[in-house]
Amino acid sequence: MKLTRDEIRRIAALARLRLSADEEAQLTEQLSRILQYMDKLNQLDTSRVEPLAHAVDIVNAFREDKVTNQPNPEAILANAPAKDQTFFKVPKIIE
Repeated sequence: MKLTRDEIRRIAALARLRLSADEEAQLTEQLSRILQYMDKLNQLDTSRVEPLAHAVDIVNAFREDKVTNQPNPEAILANAPAKDQTFFKVPKIIE
C-alpha cells in the first residue's frame, strides 16, 4: 500500500505534528514500506498458530506479600513536628 503526501499531511494533522517537506517525503517512504511489510505478513497462513498472551511461558512472576519490618509508631513519629497519639498532626486546609 503506497501512501500519498496528502495522507501523510492528514496523519500529521491528526497527531498535531508540524512536518517539513523533507520530513513528509521521508515519512511517506517509511510508512509505505511498513504498510507493504504488513501486507506481506497478512498473506501468511496463521490458522494453526495459537494466540499468545506472552512470548515466554511464565506462570506467576509475583512474590508473596510478606511484612519484613514491623511498623514502629514511636520511631516513625520521632521527628514529626506535631503528633496526636499514633498519628501525624497536620494543619487544617479546608474549612
